[in-house]
Amino acid sequence: MFKTQAESLEFLQGFMPSLEQTPEDRDIVLCVPFTDLNLLSKNLHGSRIQLGAQNVHWEDSGAYTGEIAGAMLVEIGIRYVIVGHSERRQYFGETDETVNKRLLAAQQHNLTPILCVGETKQQRDAGETEALIASQISQALVNVDQHNLVIAYEPIWAIGTGDTCEAKEANRVIGLIRSQLTNPDVPIQYGGSVKPNNIDEIMAQAEIDGALVGGASLEPNDFARIVNYK
Repeated sequence: MFKTQAESLEFLQGFMPSLEQTPEDRDIVLCVPFTDLNLLSKNLHGSRIQLGAQNVHWEDSGAYTGEIAGAMLVEIGIRYVIVGHSERRQYFGETDETVNKRLLAAQQHNLTPILCVGETKQQRDAGETEALIASQISQALVNVDQHNLVIAYEPIWAIGTGDTCEAKEANRVIGLIRSQLTNPDVPIQYGGSVKPNNIDEIMAQAEIDGALVGGASLEPNDFARIVNYK
């Protein structure tokens, strides 16, 4: 929940020049607040940056105050949507069941969902990481098309806490996630305090295909350094 429309345009002015040195094979998606989507869709038309929303409801319309429907996103050129982000699970009661419903709804509208999974510190300390993530994956992906999907591993215990998930450990868990998929080519991202000073090591890991960037995406130079990792 960052950036007004004016602030989002200011961000683009600082960020766009950095793309001149970005390799052509890298996909860049900005997942911004709903109020910024239409404005940025117009300003990014014809650019290499795709837009994503931060959530989508499972119904096409109805008495669901505060929610957003897939058709509303498609109408303004949105291509991606985050589903099951750790903050949605933690603060807003998202469950594996509702995550599955949102994934299916996104795909029905040809949106590419970015499914987030991950464990808390309490769960990790209890040795539940593997079982929990296996459960999240199996429940979330019921009837989901794995050829139109991105997955992001978010170790919740390593987000804004000062604790660090070592790149090799992130690679291990992402490998476990991949082993549970029927389509091993699903792009799997890492999203746990990704910063300019750790992106190179993260992206050097064999199982990690990309990054889901939080706080470091708010500052144009920091995000540019992440996008242009070595």
